[in-house]
Amino acid sequence: MKEQTFKITADTGVHARPATLLVNKAGQFESEVEIEYNGKKVNLKSIMGVMSLGIPKDANIKVIATGSDEADALKGIEEVIKEHLGE
Repeated sequence: MKEQTFKITADTGVHARPATLLVNKAGQFESEVEIEYNGKKVNLKSIMGVMSLGIPKDANIKVIATGSDEADALKGIEEVIKEHLGE
């Protein structure tokens, strides 16, 4: 299991378009990938789950990857977050 914390700096938080990018990226990996915000954890491969978190600007989120390609999955998610959502 690997995990990493990120800060969302995008003015609109995690809205539909970047959430779709995250879900699509997570779907490229075999590992189970989850996102945690405000004590709630959902499958990052589920657009409805990600949208249900309502992640705003300045939120701290944690991404957890578990499986055979967990390191690659976390790296891929990190690239999407840094390019579109935060740091």
